[in-house]
Amino acid sequence: MISIDMIKNDQEKVERAIEKRGMKIDFKPLFELDSKRRELLNKVDVLKSKRNQESAKVPALKKEGKDCSEIFKEMKMLGEEISSLDEQVSKVEEEIFNFLAPIPNLVDEDVVPGGKEANQEIRSFGEKPTFSFEPLSHIDLCKINGFIDYQAGAKLSGNGHWIYTGEGAELEWALINYFINQHLEDGYKFILPPHMLGYKCGFIAGQFPKFDDEVYWLDEKSKTGKFLLPTAETPLASMYQDSIIPEQELPIKMFAYTPCYRREAGSYRTEERGMIRGHQFNKVEMFQITTPEGSDAAFEELVSKAEKLVKGLGLHFRTTKLAAEDVSATMARTYDIEIWIPSMGIYKEVSSASNARDYQARRGNIKYRDSKTQKTLFVNTLNASGLATSRLFPALLEQYQNEDGTIRVPEVLQPFMRGKTVIGKGK
Repeated sequence: MISIDMIKNDQEKVERAIEKRGMKIDFKPLFELDSKRRELLNKVDVLKSKRNQESAKVPALKKEGKDCSEIFKEMKMLGEEISSLDEQVSKVEEEIFNFLAPIPNLVDEDVVPGGKEANQEIRSFGEKPTFSFEPLSHIDLCKINGFIDYQAGAKLSGNGHWIYTGEGAELEWALINYFINQHLEDGYKFILPPHMLGYKCGFIAGQFPKFDDEVYWLDEKSKTGKFLLPTAETPLASMYQDSIIPEQELPIKMFAYTPCYRREAGSYRTEERGMIRGHQFNKVEMFQITTPEGSDAAFEELVSKAEKLVKGLGLHFRTTKLAAEDVSATMARTYDIEIWIPSMGIYKEVSSASNARDYQARRGNIKYRDSKTQKTLFVNTLNASGLATSRLFPALLEQYQNEDGTIRVPEVLQPFMRGKTVIGKGK
């Protein structure tokens, strides 16, 4: 969340960053509200000062045996007027909050304007696989080998759901174990958060209020209701809300495994068939809390870790720097790790590494105490998928398929597959 002071101190910078997202915001109503708030607060201060002056007369008058009833009457009237003004201040402050809350984060200076067409590929790994036979799609490979049961998933929960079965379930679990082991070796703390969250978690993460229709609400949608997490970032961003973290404890490095639940699922377009986009999928999420000075290094670490996981699987992918309109509203910069899916002839994102700077910290009041000045400052928060499986699984099947329809198991997954080097029954 950006503050009104950030806008007032450098309105041109704020407007420039927001225009990169293809947006324009008129701040005049905000400044009028702020002026009204200051005016009301000034009136409150004057009345409180007057009430204190009147109150100070009472002891002397009582000592002289004089009647204080008129003073008490005046103090009561002043108190009622102060209460009325306080209510007006609260209403104006709520209007200011509601104006500021939906404003997106300011993208970094080096993030270019535009949408997907302006995204920049910054590096790639490996080559697009070629086949000496007619390759199958992941949907056909799953059906042939019994890895995924799409029909049973639809029977249980409707379109956008599937069931992992047999060696398909083993492969999915092997991927998750591979990710977890890597993060533990890198010194990240393992978190298993609750899947049911309160409204404030969605607000702190920056998903609410704009995207509160895209989650599954367990109660009626409200600020007191609970919803199913859309990503582990949502609870991780809130773990230190209303806290002051000693600087020596930073950076905090965490990761969590959860299923992710989202109302917005895919259409029936070819590129979203099968398990490419669904209402529930598995993901391991990395998260860091750091000082502003350590923020850029933390971002590079998260990107590198996500890339390393895909490299370990031996899969062809590219890393793309997103343009401003493609960066989520909460983030200041994002790199996507995109994997090649041969049957579709396109890349699909398996990890978004993002830096929120102090946007989430302001929403959650998460600060650290500077070890030199002892001042409290807002932390920076960062996250990256490490990794999501719903697109990785199809890419792995397609890139590692044999002519007979069986699948070679990447070496890093074999310890989690009971030593299997090939899975599936084939055609």
